[in-house]
Amino acid sequence: MTQQITVIRGDGIGPEIMDATLRVLDTLNAGLEYDFQPAGLAALEDTGELLPAATLESIERNRVALKAPLTTPVGGGFKSLNVALRKHFDLYANVRPAISFKGTASRYEDIDLITVRENTEGAYLAEGAFTAPDGSRAESKMVVTRKGCERVLRFAFDLARRAGRKKVTAVHKANILKDVSGMFLSVAREVAADYDDIEFNDIIVDNACMQLVMRPEQFDVMVTTNLFGDILSDLCAGLVGGLGLAPGANIGDRAAMFEAVHGSAPDIAGRGIANPCALLLAAAQMLEHLDQYENATRIRKAIADVIEKADRTTPDLGGDGTTESFTDAICERLGP
Repeated sequence: MTQQITVIRGDGIGPEIMDATLRVLDTLNAGLEYDFQPAGLAALEDTGELLPAATLESIERNRVALKAPLTTPVGGGFKSLNVALRKHFDLYANVRPAISFKGTASRYEDIDLITVRENTEGAYLAEGAFTAPDGSRAESKMVVTRKGCERVLRFAFDLARRAGRKKVTAVHKANILKDVSGMFLSVAREVAADYDDIEFNDIIVDNACMQLVMRPEQFDVMVTTNLFGDILSDLCAGLVGGLGLAPGANIGDRAAMFEAVHGSAPDIAGRGIANPCALLLAAAQMLEHLDQYENATRIRKAIADVIEKADRTTPDLGGDGTTESFTDAICERLGP
């Protein structure tokens, strides 16, 4: 049976790493049909809109999207399209695995962590945000709800149980943010009581950052609120070699979106040296979501073997290969 997915080729290096990823999926014979839709700067140029209605309708229809990086200006300019997509489809759970690959310049070995981040509330909702006309003051409220806390916490425990994980750690700042972070911690303890097969503990976010650097092996699945999750998941990516190896899944009840979490890297766009691993690993997450577990495992094993053997890897991984040669090496390992 064929599954249609929405494909957003993205900005900057996005089209290059998306082409590589689709080559790998085609080599797997994963039974996917691609519904290409624009978003970001390319969409703005072609349609006059950053996020066209047709793109949203496609995701609504297909319920699964694979997305390359989109440009988000720092400071001024338009707001994050990633945040807009998460809000529109209520993609409340962001899932970011961090897994060691032999052959990378990582400081650690055998890292295998998952960060589950609440994706729609908290600081990024920017409730009541404004800047005074004279630029003297800026303000934004942080809002969480019991519903939002509970559903992402249950998602994290269910994920741990499904993946055979042993421990869930709730990361918070309830000692200072006694209301918004205090609610998250309180609900976490209530939810944990329903999962007596999973070990549970909680940790203050600043201590979590220190412990991740000192003894990352003590963590398994971490679950936290939006801002903390954004920071912690990038920290975890740093433990395994950087954002070039960092995929992300955004899951909701209506749809799921899978993406490379790094930026669009306009400085190397068109040079053919972009590392496609983050999007490839996101595609593996997507295949698991579609119950294609064997194909997901095959992608990860092929990537691991190529990196360990330094076979045509891209410059960021210490090689002198190209996006195309790296993809060739992966496809060769997946072929008949």
